[in-house]
Amino acid sequence: MNVIALQFDIAWEDKPSNFAKVRSLLAQAAPARDSLVVLPEMFATGFSMNADAIAEEYGGPTERFLADTAKELGVYLVGGAAMRGRDRRARNKALVFSPAGEPLAFYAKMHPFTLGGEGEHYAAGQQPVVFRWGDCTVSPFICYDLRFPEIFREAVATHRPELFVVIASWPEKRISHWRPLLQARAIENQAYVVGANRVGRDPYYAYAGRSLIIDPQGEILADAGNTESFVHAQLDLAGLRKYREGLPFLADVKRR
Repeated sequence: MNVIALQFDIAWEDKPSNFAKVRSLLAQAAPARDSLVVLPEMFATGFSMNADAIAEEYGGPTERFLADTAKELGVYLVGGAAMRGRDRRARNKALVFSPAGEPLAFYAKMHPFTLGGEGEHYAAGQQPVVFRWGDCTVSPFICYDLRFPEIFREAVATHRPELFVVIASWPEKRISHWRPLLQARAIENQAYVVGANRVGRDPYYAYAGRSLIIDPQGEILADAGNTESFVHAQLDLAGLRKYREGLPFLADVKRR
């Protein structure tokens, strides 16, 4: 099973430019059909608190771009966007589309980034979600969520995900925390973890990338470095399941 994470310098609140950048990187990555492709948090706008301007209704340009791109390439596609729900409140979401261009899942960030004022502009999500990527169960999370292991455990207690996807705008000033936190989530949950971060700058932060693919033992399978690029790896789902059977730690996870 092939997974790809893209990282790039997101043009501030410029959706057409960012759509074009994603298309260019995907042309270079040339993902095989049924690959899982992961884009960063708010990939079309940057991590903007200007929710009134950038948050979209469902069926808006970012959702259409993700759906059309997934269908065109025949891939599963995960990307972050500011979305407005039926209650008219904006949420920072991960959107997931199938190779048929159909929506598979929508996850709302459960922990808005308080230090950056995110909670003043975006409502918090209520629970983890999972989706099926072929035979694999996947749970997406967003950036600051990574610091809260209890929500990963919540997903494990109910769904036993075999892969966690973390889409992020993780700033350079705290990049030393990024790798060990991703590794910890992989080890403690006996799961693969993909972290897709951005590079470049926005009006407030600099970003160092380091998108990673990590195996269930915490070993780094791929590291994108700090430039615009992509990483990919083949996941051994059969090997993961054998590992879990031999060391059934997750059977002792208690539901609340």
